[in-house]
Amino acid sequence: MIGHLFPAFWVHTPHPFLIRFSGEIGIRYYGLAYLAGFVAAGWLLHRYHQKGRSQLDSTAIFDLMTYLIAGVIIGGRLGYFVLYQTEAIMRDPMIIVRVWEGGMASHGGFIGVIVAMWWYTRKRAVTFWQVADLVVTVAPLGLFFGRVANFINGELWGKPSRVPWAMIFSKTGGGELPRHASQLYEAFLEGLLLFIFLQWRFWKSACAQKQPGRIAGEFLVAYALARTIGEMFREPDAALILGLSRGTFYSLFMLAGGLALIARASWKNSERKT
Repeated sequence: MIGHLFPAFWVHTPHPFLIRFSGEIGIRYYGLAYLAGFVAAGWLLHRYHQKGRSQLDSTAIFDLMTYLIAGVIIGGRLGYFVLYQTEAIMRDPMIIVRVWEGGMASHGGFIGVIVAMWWYTRKRAVTFWQVADLVVTVAPLGLFFGRVANFINGELWGKPSRVPWAMIFSKTGGGELPRHASQLYEAFLEGLLLFIFLQWRFWKSACAQKQPGRIAGEFLVAYALARTIGEMFREPDAALILGLSRGTFYSLFMLAGGLALIARASWKNSERKT
C-alpha cells in the first residue's frame, strides 16, 4: 500500500495495442487517435460547408485534409526531436523515421499545420486566414484523442500527488509514487473545453466572416493558457528552460502570436469600417 492519507492507489497498466500481431507490429491506440481526429475534423468541415459557413466543398476538404495530415505527422515528429530530444537526433538522425518508437510534439504539429495551410492556400481562392479559422475549430478533437492515447499508453504522466484519483505509473517508468493523471487533465483542457469554446465562437458569432484570423488567434491564446495549466500538474519530459517546463515555455510564443492575431483582426475590421 502507498500513502498515509489513502489506503491504496490505482496502478496503471499500459495497453498500447488494440490488436497486436507480433512484437511491435499491430494496431495501436495512438494511431487510432490520429485517425479519429482526422475523421472527426473532416466530418465537421463537411458540416460547415453544408450549413453555409465554409467555402470548402468535398474536393477542397479532401485536399486540405491531405495537407494537414502531412503537416501534423511531419511537424509533430520533427518538433519532438528539435524541441524536446535534440541530443537524440544528433546521435542518431535516422531515429526520425522509426515512428514505431513513438515521439510526437503538439507544438511541432502546430508549426507543421501552419506550413500545410500556407502551402494549400497559395494558389486557391480561399485565404490563409479563412482556412486557419476553420482548422482551429476542429483541431481540439485531435488533441483530445491524442491525450487519451497518452493515458492509455501510460506516458507523459503527472507530478507526484496524494489526491484520491492519483495513479501509479510504475509500469511505464513513473516509479512507485502516485501521480496526477495529467494526460486526462490535458484531454479535458486542451481538447473538450477548447473544442466547446471554439464551436461556440464559430457558430454563435460572425468572427470568421468579419474578422478572418481572430478565431485562430483565440485558439492560440486559449491553447497556451490550457497547456500552461496542464503543465502545472505534468512531470516535465525534458530539461527546463528558464525555470519553465518546455511545454510552458513554447506556449508563451503561442500566447504572444495569438494576441497579435486578435489585434490584427480587430485592426483590419476597423479599417474596413472607416
